[in-house]
Amino acid sequence: MDPILTTIDEALKKKGLSDAAASKLAVGHPALIKNLRMPRTGEKRYNLPALEKLAKVLDLELYFGPPRDLTPAPEVEVDDHRFATIARHDASAAAGGGVINFDAPPVDHLAFSKNWLQQNGIQAGSCSLINATGKSMEPSIWDGDLIMIDHRKTEIRNQRVYVYNDPNDGTRVKRLEVVPGHTIIVRSDNPDQKQFPPEYHTGEAMNTISQNIIGEVVWSGHKWT
Repeated sequence: MDPILTTIDEALKKKGLSDAAASKLAVGHPALIKNLRMPRTGEKRYNLPALEKLAKVLDLELYFGPPRDLTPAPEVEVDDHRFATIARHDASAAAGGGVINFDAPPVDHLAFSKNWLQQNGIQAGSCSLINATGKSMEPSIWDGDLIMIDHRKTEIRNQRVYVYNDPNDGTRVKRLEVVPGHTIIVRSDNPDQKQFPPEYHTGEAMNTISQNIIGEVVWSGHKWT
């Protein structure tokens, strides 16, 4: 059995996607996975750029490089239920301006259900928790909300929320949109567009954003008091 196809099948089942639907999301046509399944004579060769796009759709990781630290996140068990812990840092990302240090060591860890993490394609060891500050991302993310950052997800997918380092404004939480080869649009969710207007970055300023993304926000927790 081809281990790549086995992994794809497991991910399709978790995401509830068909071969055609996942293929179309990845490369714009429905035949990618169908073509991967076609029998070949000799050793099968894969189109790596297409696999990378498919991996992002299926919340998988395609990696080639030096050995990495694959130490799993610490786990706990409560009443026969398994939980993975995610580091919470004593740092904040500005959802409305400001310079915050992100490099401080974790102050503690929060436990999340391993089943829930797996269902959402989240690897605890690749994530961290910090607080958002400011009002620019309300009502999606409120001042003081806890946000989970997936550090694997550093390539911009339109309309997703990212944490990135800005040389002028420090660590920011913003919704990003790319017009390929032309512009990166930085958006705030706050409907007050006069106070929080969209920002349009072109040329080298696009690289300044894309090369300094810390990760994608994959979960947030709201504090009611």
